[in-house]
Formats: sequence, structure tokens, C-alpha cells
Amino acid sequence: MARDRAELGLERASRQGEDGLPITAGVEVVRYGRAEFQPDIDEVASEYALTVFVNDRELATVVCTPEYMEDLAIGFLASEGVIRSIDQVESVQLSRLRGTVRVRTTSNINFNQDFYNKRYIASCCGKMRQTFYFTNDAQTAKHVDDPVTVTSDDIFRVMRDLDDAATVFHETGGVHIAALVDPRKDEEMLVRTDIGRHNALDKLFGRALRERMPLTGRVVTFSGRLSSEVLLKVAKIGVGIVLAKSAPTALAIDMANDLGITAVGFVRDDSFNVYSHAWRVAGARQVESES
Repeated sequence: MARDRAELGLERASRQGEDGLPITAGVEVVRYGRAEFQPDIDEVASEYALTVFVNDRELATVVCTPEYMEDLAIGFLASEGVIRSIDQVESVQLSRLRGTVRVRTTSNINFNQDFYNKRYIASCCGKMRQTFYFTNDAQTAKHVDDPVTVTSDDIFRVMRDLDDAATVFHETGGVHIAALVDPRKDEEMLVRTDIGRHNALDKLFGRALRERMPLTGRVVTFSGRLSSEVLLKVAKIGVGIVLAKSAPTALAIDMANDLGITAVGFVRDDSFNVYSHAWRVAGARQVESES
């Protein structure tokens, strides 16, 4: 089959990411459709193991989509409470060859080795990841008091913008996409993609910190399920509204209520559900108070 790829018109170049590494790959498949088998090329998402060091101490290995990896490292460290401010970061050095990112801080960072000893964090959410969160969330997840509000038109518009930006998702079906957006200026939308939903959000957080972007008045839009992990990441970023295409979990709703976050799910076509703090959605607060 490989010998005839060019003849069959099956050649497809991999998509390169911002860090110069392939974020997708064209692989040979035998596709079945219309009652017959045909050779084809399927575009799949790439995985990359990135090891994060802080002041020469190995912290964790994160499996990710290999782009915006410096942002990922900074967002990850801030989300987990290893750094408290971007002012603590002296330098960030990415090595594509070694698969490492080395963060040097302006002062010594004392993190508990029992919590931050060498760990492998997969692109999905497993028990290791949950234990890691339970250890640090009390220190890093914060109540959000941002008075940001949106209309139903705002919600549909920014979610359409997210879908328009989801090129890699549409090509592979194997990544998550998240965006940080001012609903009044959605042309300034910051978008990040990753095989791990937590990674996509960390990339947003890291870029916002490094660029010292204001977070007041912003919302997070997300392509997937609104899990407790996603909700915690939104709280750590400090954004008051999260919009998702899919369903929330019960724990995510409980956390949203506790942390002051407006969680909106099932944003599709001309409908959505508001699960918490409906006062931020124009028209929903009155209905909530009447029920």
C-alpha cells in the first residue's frame, strides 16, 4: 500500500505546531464505507512526553500535544501552586530534542517531595491525577467574584468562534480545544489545543500569566465535557464563566456553586443549560429566582 500512496493521492503532510514539532500525523488505514474497503490516510493527533524541571529538580512528565509547551509548563506550575506569580519565573528553556522544559525561578521553591516526586501524568484523568489534585486544590482553587455577565447571543457567538478555530479537532477528532475570550471583544480570543483537557487549560493559563493578560471579564469556552477537573482549572485561572459543549458532572456543578463559577453546558445550536450562578447570564437570573 505504501508504494502506491502518491499514485492514489494519499500523501498528506503532518501539521507542524508552534514549537516546530508535528502535532498531527498521516497514517495509513483501510477504510470501510459504502460496502467496500479502500486504502486511505487518516490524520491522527500526536503525543509527546514533556518532562518539567524546576531549578534542576524533576517535577513531572506530562503527555501533551507538542506546541506552546512553555506556556503549558508555566500554567501547570501555577495551577498546582508550585509558583504563585509570574514574577517568580526567571527563565523558561525548552529542549525539543530532550523533551524537557526547565523553569528557573528567582528564589528557591520549596515544594513537598512527597507530593511532587517524579510522577507520570497521562493525557487522561486517572487516580494519580485525582490524588495530586486533592493534595493541592485547597491552596490553589479560589472563589471567583468577577461580575462578568453574558447574553445568550454572546454564548452562541463565542462557541461558534471556538468551533471555527478547532482545525486540529476537525482533522483528527482526538484533541480538546479551549479558549479564553472577552465576550465583548471575541476577536481577541486566545485558543489552545491539546490531547489532554487539563493541558489545554494550562496552556491558556500559562500564556495569560506570561503576557500579563487581564482576566476580569473573560470567559472560558471548552469543547468537551465539563468535569470536576475542568472546573477546578477554571477556578485556578480565576474566570467566572465556563461554557462547554457537553454535559457537566454532578461534582463539577457542586464545585461551581461553591467556587462562584457560572457553569453552562450543552451549548448546541440554539440551546444551553445554566447549572450554577445563573445571575451572570442575562435573563436566567429572573427565571432562577422564580423557580
